[in-house]
Amino acid sequence: MNSIAENIRAIRGRMAAAAEAAGRDPGEILLVGASKMNGAEACRAAIAGGVDALGENRVQEMTEKLARNAYEGAPLHFIGHLQRNKVRQVVGTVSLIHSVDSWPLLEEIQRQAERRELTQEVLLEVNVGGEESKSGFAPEAVYEAAERAKALENIRVRGLMTIPPIQREPHGNLPFFAKIARLYVDISRNLYDNEFTYLSMGMSDDFEDAIAAGATVVRVGSAIFGHRQYH
Repeated sequence: MNSIAENIRAIRGRMAAAAEAAGRDPGEILLVGASKMNGAEACRAAIAGGVDALGENRVQEMTEKLARNAYEGAPLHFIGHLQRNKVRQVVGTVSLIHSVDSWPLLEEIQRQAERRELTQEVLLEVNVGGEESKSGFAPEAVYEAAERAKALENIRVRGLMTIPPIQREPHGNLPFFAKIARLYVDISRNLYDNEFTYLSMGMSDDFEDAIAAGATVVRVGSAIFGHRQYH
């Protein structure tokens, strides 16, 4: 079985090949290690292996790993569904929240960031497939959300995030990735003076297609850490 460092080297190679095929600079794409259900030792190994950041899905797990200095040496992102009653534990702790999926959540992040006298960077999550089982702004609603968010003094919207529907056919997510990429460019150009930085899309099974469509952040879990053991 390959080590975490070997897996990261292999993923970096695939990222570079996908970027170059799309005429892009591989250096503009961040690799976030999705470390859900992987312990502090695995997180430290991923940082040593060269991930750009680690991303956690669960607040309790994140808090436990913070107590063990699991993220020392790399930025920490929150990439999972965030409940409003957990916002206070995340704001100011992570450098970027990927999964802001509603206006009430934006308001709660603003309250907590204002209380701490800081600016929290966030991404707006888009439910690109319109799936009832997933959270996120509808594609037709995210522009308005981004516009309203500009009035929140302690929040800085840095881009968009999406998780497309599961596809059985190879490259089946490309149309969804392309749709979000168009929204990203439109909102950045027309509302944020081309200052968006992060288009977070693509995971272990489809990050190369995401890069082809314009992703600047890919969130890779099992391809780095191995398949999770659910109990």
